[in-house]
Amino acid sequence: MIITDKKDIQGMQQVSDAVALTLKKMLAYASPGMSTLELDTYGGALLAEFGARSAPNLVYKFPGFTCISINNEVCHGIPNARKIIQHGDVLNIDVSAELHGYWSDNGCSMVVGEDLHQQQNLVNCSRNILKNAISRIRTGVRINEIGDFIDKEARKNGYKVIKNLAGHGVGRALHEQPDNLLNYKDRQDTRRFRKGAVIALETFINTHSSYAITLPDGFTMLGNNGGFAVQHEHTVLVTDGLPLILTEKNDIWEL
Repeated sequence: MIITDKKDIQGMQQVSDAVALTLKKMLAYASPGMSTLELDTYGGALLAEFGARSAPNLVYKFPGFTCISINNEVCHGIPNARKIIQHGDVLNIDVSAELHGYWSDNGCSMVVGEDLHQQQNLVNCSRNILKNAISRIRTGVRINEIGDFIDKEARKNGYKVIKNLAGHGVGRALHEQPDNLLNYKDRQDTRRFRKGAVIALETFINTHSSYAITLPDGFTMLGNNGGFAVQHEHTVLVTDGLPLILTEKNDIWEL
């Protein structure tokens, strides 16, 4: 989506606030002993309070309001009453929604309770990479330069990026152009960021895997070589200077 007027900005900010505050409250609500279904039900109620509709449910008939992934699940984990959050779990929540014809997307990973598996550094790394990657986005910057930065920072810290998952344009639909905002440098990609473009930039960082494989349930993805997985995501508006982070109210920089 290319934003051209105040109406678009207001619409995108409204839906971005909805997903951001829903994510923030879900992260605070998550606790050991809780099922991912309970956490998802809470998130669905929050979205409903904003009048927003779950994007994965609308677009893909996903069996839940939000995607909740744990430990080795890279993304798209299905909420389940039998999946119980444990102390030390690496929990990822991805919230996307539609409101009044506008769509927004954000996500965050956290260690639940005590860091039993020693993965807080992985979480911190992913969050910091996203923060620094966003700060490098400007009108005219090559898209693959941001992917190159994400990849190099992950490897510098001893981690891998998932190469078959990517960020994407967002706005009038959940997935728009520019699509395939990869976490590594695709030398064939000559595209540049355009002023007014709205994108959902996300990191996919893993301890052992470089590719994600879809399970028979059709949604949940695991790393090809196992390992812990994290993801952080913001919806941002490209400008001539620092991007406007539309989902900043999720406060993921503070976790």
